[in-house]
Amino acid sequence: MPGTRSSGLLALGGIVLAAVLAMVGHLEVSDDLDPWSLTVSDFAVSDRGGVIDTAMAVLAAASLVLLPSLRRAGAGRVPLALLTAWSAGLLAAAVVPTNEPGTPMDTAAYVHRYASVLSFLALPVAGWLLARHPVAGAAAWLRGLTVASLVLAGAMIWSAYPGDRALLGLIERALILTETALLTTLALHVTLTKVVDHAVVAPHRPGIPVGSGAATP
Repeated sequence: MPGTRSSGLLALGGIVLAAVLAMVGHLEVSDDLDPWSLTVSDFAVSDRGGVIDTAMAVLAAASLVLLPSLRRAGAGRVPLALLTAWSAGLLAAAVVPTNEPGTPMDTAAYVHRYASVLSFLALPVAGWLLARHPVAGAAAWLRGLTVASLVLAGAMIWSAYPGDRALLGLIERALILTETALLTTLALHVTLTKVVDHAVVAPHRPGIPVGSGAATP
């Protein structure tokens, strides 16, 4: 289906563009920021409205592009809703800034935090559900990336609270890379898989035109 393949290619292009922008954003920030302990959001707030925020918005848009194709392929409402939640949380985190490193959290920072948590949890759960459905031609990859994402999310929660932010930035970047790989797997599936109508097709019988509506004995 040409429209489905185009959606997959557009999503892949958006993922690549978001990755490039994120790398550029990391290179442009102050050398005083430590990527091992500081999160991507800490880097983004130092360049408010810059390329890292743009990268997050582009990734959210690339995810939304996949929804119609996945729906046509037979994906259920729950995984599609979770993918929408991932995109909405990512976009909210891009628009609403966190606090500057070392300063008290304000309302905007809490909104940013919980929008990020929503995104980080919604995508792997969506991936797991899609892996159980025929829409997932790469079920093993989706399951593996889902498990890795949830393990990293647990490690990030530990680091953020009892772990005194030990290697928080490194863990978060590993989580982002894993979830981006999960999203890329879905985009590749949409691009490479031919989506067909799920209606039941009666076998053709000699002398009866296909779709003629003639009754069969």
